[in-house]
Amino acid sequence: MKQLKIGQVAKQSGISVETVRYYEQRGLIPEPGRLPSGYRVYPETILQRLHFIHRCKDLGFSLQEISELLSLQTDPTTSSALVKQEVEHKIALVKTKISELQKIEHSLEQLSNSCCGEGTVSDCPIIDFLKH
Repeated sequence: MKQLKIGQVAKQSGISVETVRYYEQRGLIPEPGRLPSGYRVYPETILQRLHFIHRCKDLGFSLQEISELLSLQTDPTTSSALVKQEVEHKIALVKTKISELQKIEHSLEQLSNSCCGEGTVSDCPIIDFLKH
C-alpha cells in the first residue's frame, strides 16, 4: 500500500497540513506512522476518510457529529437506522436555525423600513432603536 507524507495528503485532499494535524489531534483520523526521519506517513486510504469528513462538513455537521458518524461507519454492526437518526437530528437542528434566521430577517426588515435613509445619524430610528 502506498504511503503518503502529510504534504501529499494535504494536496490530494485539498486541505491544509494544519487541518490534517488538527483532525489527527481531534481523533478524526488515526495517528500516522512515522519514517525514521520523523515525517508522518499515512496510508492512501486516509484520503477516503478525509473526503468523508469534508462531505460531512459541507452538510453542516460539527466535528463532534462527524466523529460520531465515523464511529458508526467503522462499526460493521451499526444499523443504517442509527445513521439515519443522526441525519434526521441534524435536519431538525437546521430547521430550527432557519426559523431563527427568518425571525432575525423579519426584525431587520422592520428596522430598515423604519428609516427613510435621509437626514443625519442623530435622527436615525435604527440607531435610536439599537441604543435602547
